[in-house]
Amino acid sequence: MFSSKEHSHIRMNQLTGDWVLVSPHRMKRPWQGKVESLHTLQSVAYDSACYLCPGNKRSDGTVNPDYKEAFAFTNDFSALLESTPAGEINKNNLLVSKSESGICRVVCFSPNHSLTLPLMNEDEIMNVIDLWQEEFKALATNPSIKYIQIFENKGEIMGCSNPHPHGQIWASSSIPLEISKESTQQKNYFEQHGKSLLSDYLTIELKEQERVVVENEHFAALVPYWAVWPYEVIIISKRHVQYLHEFSDEEKLSYASILKKITCKYDNLFQTSFPYSAGIHQAPVNDGKQPEWHWHMHFYPPLLRSATVKKFMVGYEMLGMPQRDITAEYAAEKLRAISDIHYSNQNN
Repeated sequence: MFSSKEHSHIRMNQLTGDWVLVSPHRMKRPWQGKVESLHTLQSVAYDSACYLCPGNKRSDGTVNPDYKEAFAFTNDFSALLESTPAGEINKNNLLVSKSESGICRVVCFSPNHSLTLPLMNEDEIMNVIDLWQEEFKALATNPSIKYIQIFENKGEIMGCSNPHPHGQIWASSSIPLEISKESTQQKNYFEQHGKSLLSDYLTIELKEQERVVVENEHFAALVPYWAVWPYEVIIISKRHVQYLHEFSDEEKLSYASILKKITCKYDNLFQTSFPYSAGIHQAPVNDGKQPEWHWHMHFYPPLLRSATVKKFMVGYEMLGMPQRDITAEYAAEKLRAISDIHYSNQNN
């Protein structure tokens, strides 16, 4: 008899329409692959060589203010520029390209060089959320901007070029691929059912509780049924809203609480400064009302078996479809059982 805990199967990502292959029996195989270096906690509050620390000079000569809480500035090496001229290329509908303009911002979470999200208190995380809201609303006033992506790459293994805790905001003149797929899926569901896809999905998850990791009055953090990365998590707002700035102060406090708890659980999982790419998904801007959109946040961490063994997306994953070994249910059970008090403070 088929069992999703034992046998290979595929699961559909309702947000994108993509599929993932789940092969739970592969966890029994011996590991002789690449071992990464250990990600240790930093202890330095200020680094004179860090271009993100308060009062230090950045590469373009700008001196950072002596900021006391979350701080944002335009990226000195932006992937998108407002000054990009309009233009396009089309050769027989085969060689097709068009210009892309935008704005890239950097968000320093704290003046403290070593204070990652799980080590911050909830008031400090609230400052970050407040700044995300302010940046989003300011960028959305530019009519040329169609999408605003707030994200964080944590850890060198995720390509983070500076260990000072920070994230980025890219505001683009077109809608990115992943957002386009999520828009289509959510719109189709909303037109058929008159409710948001994630509202109905969350109802099932909260009833079953099998994949829920952390829950409070306003948010739930869970390993999605269709997770690709080993300990992938999605945070979903219980209230159906399109944008971050629609959250009340009470909701923001709940959001700060669940951010701290899930990132503490990540660090505690393998007793390391846990790497990930995380990002907020919300409705596009300057494109009319989009009631089908439901705010959520993705966490994509690469670690698989330990602090030094990561998941690689190669071979079949690149050429066929994503594949994972541990089930979403197993990952949720592991994360749920772990303390949400950071391991560096558990003996204090």
